[in-house]
Amino acid sequence: MNRCAVSIPSNISEGTSKSSNKHFNKYLEDSLGSAFEWETQLNVAFNENYVSEEKFKELEQKITEIQKMISSFKSKLK
Repeated sequence: MNRCAVSIPSNISEGTSKSSNKHFNKYLEDSLGSAFEWETQLNVAFNENYVSEEKFKELEQKITEIQKMISSFKSKLK
């Protein structure tokens, strides 16, 4: 989960150096993919009782918010 969480802003940051919105969009897609991967890993962790229901709900809400922000950013680049 840590790698996914770090990958999200890292891809966005790397994408800002690209020469066009088309190239930047690819990095936003990668970032969004990492957010969905993080959500999947959180679900597995919850199902395996590694995290409490309270922590699961808190993190799930944050991940969903991040996914929405990245998707909105992507749609504005087109």
